[in-house]
Amino acid sequence: MIPIADMLTRVRNASWRAVPDCHARFKDQGEIAKILKDEGFLEGFEVVDDEKTTFKVLRLKIKYIGERRERRPVLSGIERVSTPGRRIYTNKKEIPWVLSGLGVAILSTPKGVMTGARARQLGVGGEILCKVW
Repeated sequence: MIPIADMLTRVRNASWRAVPDCHARFKDQGEIAKILKDEGFLEGFEVVDDEKTTFKVLRLKIKYIGERRERRPVLSGIERVSTPGRRIYTNKKEIPWVLSGLGVAILSTPKGVMTGARARQLGVGGEILCKVW
């Protein structure tokens, strides 16, 4: 699970530094990147083969609002909740709301990785991976 924390840190740092895109090692983060894109925090992403190494790289394009000097990232915060040393699980009734519904909680459920709102609709709980706002 360390690659997930690494990807979240790279996205956070890239948005703070106003970098147009960032790279992360592709392992299990494709589903998280898809959720971030669907929720409007990323413009897009793609999986690229790295010539220098044998593994695949996930190229994430950060989304910004505004013109050149007034430009600011859509993503204002991202926080890893469950870590390898401290797993945080929740049932369907206690899925957290992030900023009163303005943010997104990303969960790993028996039905796959999904947002907290989708997990509430399906009536499943699971491990809280991260919160994004």
